[in-house]
Amino acid sequence: MAKKLGAWSETMDTTEEIQRICGQVKGQVEAFTGENYVVFTAIKYRNQIVAGENFLIKVDVGEDYNHLSIYRKLPCEGGEVVLCGVEQHRTKDYPLVPFTN
Repeated sequence: MAKKLGAWSETMDTTEEIQRICGQVKGQVEAFTGENYVVFTAIKYRNQIVAGENFLIKVDVGEDYNHLSIYRKLPCEGGEVVLCGVEQHRTKDYPLVPFTN
């Protein structure tokens, strides 16, 4: 069944593309949290197609997990990847749900 435009996808296993997106915002995440991460591995994600694309990504940061909220602009607008928020100290099984901060 096709997903409704603007609806969040189900939680999916990460892809190389999602790991690349995480790499693009790692510095922003470190500035936001005040941490320096040796481990920064995308585990799961959800996406939402809007005028661009929103992502919720669960990232293994070593001791626990962070949830990242990321927006990627349309290619015609430069395709820039922007960190919108971080939720720290999540567990491996904590669900990926939309958040703001």
